[in-house]
Amino acid sequence: PPDINFSNWVLRELERMADNMDIDNGEDWSLKNPEVVDKYKKASMIANAVMGALAPNCKPGVRIAELCALGDRLINEEVAKVYQKEKKMDKGVAFPTCVSANNIVGHFCPPADNPAALAEGDVVKIDLGVQIDGHIAVLGHTAIAKANPAEATTGRAADVVCAAHFAAEAAWRLLRPGRKNTEITDAIGKIADAFNCKPVEGILSHQMSRFVFDANKVIMNKHSFENPAEEVTFEEGEVYAIDIVMSTGEGKTAERDVRTTVFKREVDQNYSLKMKASRALLNEVNKKFMTVPFTTRAIQMDERQVKLGLTECLKHDLLQPYPVLFEKDGEIVAQIKFTALILPSSIDKITSHPPPNVSSALKIEDPKIQEILAMGTKRSKKNKKNKKKKSKAAPAEDVAPMEE
Repeated sequence: PPDINFSNWVLRELERMADNMDIDNGEDWSLKNPEVVDKYKKASMIANAVMGALAPNCKPGVRIAELCALGDRLINEEVAKVYQKEKKMDKGVAFPTCVSANNIVGHFCPPADNPAALAEGDVVKIDLGVQIDGHIAVLGHTAIAKANPAEATTGRAADVVCAAHFAAEAAWRLLRPGRKNTEITDAIGKIADAFNCKPVEGILSHQMSRFVFDANKVIMNKHSFENPAEEVTFEEGEVYAIDIVMSTGEGKTAERDVRTTVFKREVDQNYSLKMKASRALLNEVNKKFMTVPFTTRAIQMDERQVKLGLTECLKHDLLQPYPVLFEKDGEIVAQIKFTALILPSSIDKITSHPPPNVSSALKIEDPKIQEILAMGTKRSKKNKKNKKKKSKAAPAEDVAPMEE
C-alpha cells in the first residue's frame, strides 16, 4: 500500500532539488539564454573528451568492466572542474558508460568482477552521458577492437558502421525547423537498405529538456505500424538526443539471462518498503540519482544488499530497468548517438567522435538521400534582408571521411 509519509518525503526531496537547482524561479532555461547553451557546450566537451579516451582503449584483451568504470570516473573528474563556485549545482554522469560488443544492442555495463573482454575485430558500441545543472549531453560511438587500428575493417562490419554513420549524418541535416520526425525515420530506412542492413526496432530518439531525457517529441529508428509515433514538426530552440542503431540482421531485439545493472528512479511511484536493504538502496538512489539513470556499480552498498534491495524495488515499480538487449548470434550492431541544438543560425551537433577506419563495398545511390547528405547544417537568419542571395546547399563541414 502507498506510504503517505514516504510520498511526502519524495515531494519534499523534489522541492529541495528544485531549490538547489533554481527550478521555477523565473529563469530562462531555453536556448535563448547564453548560459544554458554554455552548460550544454561544457557537458558536450566533457562527453567528447571522455569518448576520446575510451575509443582508443577498445583493444583486444581489454575488459569491458574496466572501460565502463573508466568512463564514469573520467566524467566525474571532469565535471568537478567546471562551475566550481556553484556548490549546489547538480552535475555528473547523466547515463552510465555502457560498452556493448557485436550483437549486444546496448546497456551492457557489467560489474567490476565480470571477466568479459574484447576480442580482435569486435564491433564495440560505447554509450555515455554527461549533465551539468540538468543540461544533458549524450554520445554514442562505434569502435572496432583491433591490434592495428590503421588497418581498415571491411565486410559486414564496415557495412553496418557506414549505415549508422550516414543515417546519423542525414538525421543531423533534417533536424531543422519545419521538417518532420517521419522524414528522418524514412531516411534511416533508405540508408539501411543501401548497406543491406536493418534499423533496430524499438529505438527512439528523444527531444530533451532540463533534467528530462525523454520530452514530448520522438523520432523512431524504424517505423512501427503497431505503435506509430505521432508526427511532429521540429522547432527552433529544441534539443535532441539522436540515436541511430543499425543491424546486419533483422533488427529485432530480445533479452537474455544477463544481469541488468542500469536503472532509473520512477519518481512518481512510491511504496512502503519492508526490507532494510531496499530502503537503504532507495534512499541512496533518491539522494544521488533522482533524475538520471545509474549503474549498480555506483551504489555504495554491499553487493548482496544491492541485489536484495533491487528485487523489492523492481517488484513495486520504484525503479525502471534498462535490460541488456541482444540481436541474433552472429549479427553485428552499430550505433551513433549525438546531441543537437536547433539554434537560430545552425543545427549544432555538440557531441561527436570520428568514425572508425572502415571501407564498405556498398554505397548510397538514392538521389534523394544524396541530396539530404549534401545539405548544409547552417541556417539562414530570419531577418536576412537579401533573400535572393541564399546560398545553395553545401556539404556540411563535419562530414566524416568514410567511404560509401
